[in-house]
Amino acid sequence: MRVVSGSAKGRPLKAVPGTGTRPTTDKVKEALFSMIGPYFEGGTALDLFAGSGGLGIEALSRGMDKAVFVDLESKSIEVIRANLKATKLEEQAAIYRNDAGRALKALAKRSTQFDLVFLDPPYRMKNGDELMLTMHELDLLEPEATIVLEYESKYSYPEQFGPFEQTRKALYGETAVSIYHYAPAATTEDGEPSTAEEEAPHE
Repeated sequence: MRVVSGSAKGRPLKAVPGTGTRPTTDKVKEALFSMIGPYFEGGTALDLFAGSGGLGIEALSRGMDKAVFVDLESKSIEVIRANLKATKLEEQAAIYRNDAGRALKALAKRSTQFDLVFLDPPYRMKNGDELMLTMHELDLLEPEATIVLEYESKYSYPEQFGPFEQTRKALYGETAVSIYHYAPAATTEDGEPSTAEEEAPHE
């Protein structure tokens, strides 16, 4: 594995030892970032099931200001730290060892909001949509945020649910990637969802 593009292009990345994690291949990573970027003008990213940290590091290399890395496994945390040091991106990163649900609640208490989220849970977990709705409920997402959901290609998630709409989907062998756009409903002064006609025009 390596950083595909950006400020840390070509830097090799360590993988987490053992078979418990499933790193996103360079080929999938390059295709994924061509769909969502490929480069960014700042913003904050969340790599929720970070593993080796490859996706969050790629986002930093391509222009994100900050990234938060979360994983439950101590060996993953060690590898993320080593990879951030190797890419000289550690100053732009925060790393937490926690499970996904608790991490989201902790981040909400810090009033953190994200422009870009990577969700690559173990294939046995089929709760990517639930986690996205939790992020919405906890006000963790910036309006217009992008969520990248990676999962087993034999499974499928809804194209639209809550404030999330799938804008792209791609299959790479046994891996599927869905890109979701976050568009929370605009509200009127009385708190009711507004119609499109009632929304204030963009300046």
